[in-house]
Amino acid sequence: MLEAEMKFAVGDAQTLEAALARLGLCWQESVRQEDHYYNHPCRDFARSDEALRLRCQQGRVTLTYKGPKLDQQTKTRLELSVALAQGEPQATLQQAQALLQALGFRPVAVVGKTRRQGELMYQGQRVQVAWDQVDQLGQFVELEIACQEHQADAARATLLALADELALSQSIRTSYLEMLLQKLHKE
Repeated sequence: MLEAEMKFAVGDAQTLEAALARLGLCWQESVRQEDHYYNHPCRDFARSDEALRLRCQQGRVTLTYKGPKLDQQTKTRLELSVALAQGEPQATLQQAQALLQALGFRPVAVVGKTRRQGELMYQGQRVQVAWDQVDQLGQFVELEIACQEHQADAARATLLALADELALSQSIRTSYLEMLLQKLHKE
């Protein structure tokens, strides 16, 4: 599965929220996410444009790999996710961390955020919208379409059109992890 995605810093929150409502976006409850990122023991994910994370959300832990970005306008990339055993989420997280570290993966950073998600139909495609309040970084909105490889061009075109309709410009291709590391490096 590919994830076609665009991310933008939120400027005028009220105007953007009103525009999303006009398009029929229905919000779900906000959730807290904690993303623990790891680097590969034999290659630098920062250089290869890949990511490996453990996400803790609502008592669940998910392991996700994200491949390199496939184009210059969006953040379209391969995404593979596996939900880990249900149960005590802290114990599951600790076991997954121990497993990754035993294999040589190194912890990089933890990105915390509060995410409000919603979904809307646009140009016949189901678009996931995430409004994120990212610790130490601010507010962002992400537009995303999950698709097969042969659908990627149409998904990207839909995202570009939706961003234009929402008056969102200056797409950010940098991940939250990269932004956080850049900020911490400057401090």
